[in-house]
Amino acid sequence: MDHAMEDGAPPRLDFTNLPSPEIKSHGDEPHADSSASDSEYQHALEVVFDADNAHRRRSSLATTENPKRSKQSAERRQDTACFVHSLLEKQRKSREANANANNLQDINEHTKADKSTGNDTTTHSRLLTKRQLSDMAWGVRELSKRLGSVRLKLKVKTVFLLTKAHDETLIGYTREVVDWLLSKDRETPYIVYVETTLEHNHKFDAKGILGQDPSREGRLKYWTNELCQKHPHTFDFVVTLGGDGTLLYASWLFQRIVPPVLSFALGSLGFLTKFDYAGFRETLTKAFGDGVTVSLRLRFEGTVMRSQTKGSKRDLVEELIGEEAENDYTHKPECSYEILNDIVVDRGPNPTMSAIEIFGDDEHFTTVQADGVCVATPTGSTAYNLAAGGSLCHPENPVILVTAICAHTLSFRPIILPDTIVLRVGVPYDSRTSSWASFDGRERVELCPGDYVTISASRYPFANVMQQGRRGEDWVSSISRTLNWNSRQRQKSFKEWQDDGR
Repeated sequence: MDHAMEDGAPPRLDFTNLPSPEIKSHGDEPHADSSASDSEYQHALEVVFDADNAHRRRSSLATTENPKRSKQSAERRQDTACFVHSLLEKQRKSREANANANNLQDINEHTKADKSTGNDTTTHSRLLTKRQLSDMAWGVRELSKRLGSVRLKLKVKTVFLLTKAHDETLIGYTREVVDWLLSKDRETPYIVYVETTLEHNHKFDAKGILGQDPSREGRLKYWTNELCQKHPHTFDFVVTLGGDGTLLYASWLFQRIVPPVLSFALGSLGFLTKFDYAGFRETLTKAFGDGVTVSLRLRFEGTVMRSQTKGSKRDLVEELIGEEAENDYTHKPECSYEILNDIVVDRGPNPTMSAIEIFGDDEHFTTVQADGVCVATPTGSTAYNLAAGGSLCHPENPVILVTAICAHTLSFRPIILPDTIVLRVGVPYDSRTSSWASFDGRERVELCPGDYVTISASRYPFANVMQQGRRGEDWVSSISRTLNWNSRQRQKSFKEWQDDGR
């Protein structure tokens, strides 16, 4: 038995014995910096369903490939099967064989990644049936609960460092971490990636770092957005230096495969950044040596759908929930994004209110006259959703939060929906103005009359490293510390009057 088990500590999943077969290229240049091969990359967080299952309405149909991302063959996708994916696939097959079986109990210190079997075809979550979406969300939640009680021991070789490259103070901190990771005192010769803008930054002084020891040559490298999108398997571990915005940027860079992310609190609030930078040496030593506890944060998949039938006589409600005509494809996907905080549809630069239609699955919920609508994840409940008057929500709740921004009505109240719903937020054809959609505060996209955005639970959750033994209290302590939640002077007690006989 593992010594950690004898001492009452959580079990560890040890990946150090994974085989390392030759990395094969399938159209893209391989990156050999990572400790894991493409075929057994253990950090990809993905759930895959068969493409031949029943889809949703044709108005939401899309090609299986993202139009704005490079195409990958089925063989390449099969080679990037991951540890968490293999656990979820076992879980799904076990439920099919026995409704009462729960193979999450099989996660122990001997668990290793399995190779993916069969053809892996990418299917967007908005195309899944109600049952598929429910099973997917349930699987991720159950796995997240189980991962909260175990320790993942990862074989880390390549470290991705993310910071605010324009902040002089943070550049100095980044240099300090890089210098420590590249030191010959480390047992593992880590390869460290920093943003390419730091290569010639005099404050960072890359030449000075490499000149301290000949063994550092070739171990300091530079990442670009393209590298993160096309070769996320290059990195074993992500370390962020900054605040919550820096963590959101990490989620934006890794749109699909997300390595475990450990965040040091160097920002303003710190809802998501759990570690103190002053102890970064001890923190990283324990994370790489003893393992980490991971929390899977729900992300949304947002897809912009463009109307193919412009005209004043068209009706968006009829197109999305009305009777479908054969081969009548009313909308076409333009781009998709994985987001951690929220998707906001607002009036943009227009001086007047927006008219916004909200749909859930095949039901028309309401028409909103407002400055906009904020659709937030539980993680994003403390961001724009909070400012708009929405509810605070624990990140482990399986929900979608919908909050109007300055609605022109007294009766609209924020609503909380299950994460098994495919939400659609669109601009009616007879709207006076267009609206604008933003994804985690980035990538502003104009929505013309007839266009809409689909929002659904993503198959790619965000792997956030948590402090050991503090999973349950982290969120409440965060809102108490940063927002002074329910903070007031304590009510004084009564001083009982005593009769002394006078």
